[in-house]
Amino acid sequence: MIEQDGVRVVRRGKVWLVGAGPGDPELLTLKAHRLVSQAAVLAYDELVSPEILALAPPSAERIPVGRRAAGCRHHEARIPPMVVVRAIEGHDVVRLKGGDPMVFGRGGEEAEELDAARVPFELVPGISAALGAAASTGIPLTHRDVASSVTFATAHAATGEVNLDEVARGSGTVVFYMGLGRLEATCDSLVAAGRAKGTPAAVVSKATRPDQRVVVGTLANIAARVRAEGIEAPALLLVGDVVARRVVSIASAPVDVEQSLSGSVADP
Repeated sequence: MIEQDGVRVVRRGKVWLVGAGPGDPELLTLKAHRLVSQAAVLAYDELVSPEILALAPPSAERIPVGRRAAGCRHHEARIPPMVVVRAIEGHDVVRLKGGDPMVFGRGGEEAEELDAARVPFELVPGISAALGAAASTGIPLTHRDVASSVTFATAHAATGEVNLDEVARGSGTVVFYMGLGRLEATCDSLVAAGRAKGTPAAVVSKATRPDQRVVVGTLANIAARVRAEGIEAPALLLVGDVVARRVVSIASAPVDVEQSLSGSVADP
């Protein structure tokens, strides 16, 4: 609280819109780690992993915020009201978001609302889910032989249906965020718009986390394979020839060290 002309004025707190990355706490940026570990008020999405939330001080006020494609508890107010309330009261708030706040994280919308409320804010980038999934699965998003472009898209638009004609016409990689609930419809729409049924596709669930799962197929069968495997959200859909170029490191599987050193292990 400060005093101006004899009037006590409450200093407004600052809000940090922080990207928590795809889930692995070791993929946090140094700045994000520092802000979370020093947070007095922490507002977090359901997509943020428990391991990252555990970095916050035990004394921190925790404000859980629902964020799912269906049934989002704050779908009307684009920023959780308590974030603005706490900032107006003079508290600094860490608003923690899965992935990167400016890539389908509603960071732009929340920044607009904070600006309208005259609340100071700062954006802290994070590793987006698509980048985390590419690294953790060995599926490149671009490849000199098959893909010179990559498009990030959402399967859920604020106005309803997503027009996929533009992304379907290209030959580059397409990554769909929040695509599990509309997986079959998205694949059908891509085929209807011009992509071949045999186009390689992969669904990555809980990328970079210990319980990550990957299902690989084509636009014709990926939806059925995902259903059969019981894949859960959050999940990404990757579409394009890069899926067929997936390379999994030998370090991802148990290796006989003596055989490896003797050169008796076949090249992958």
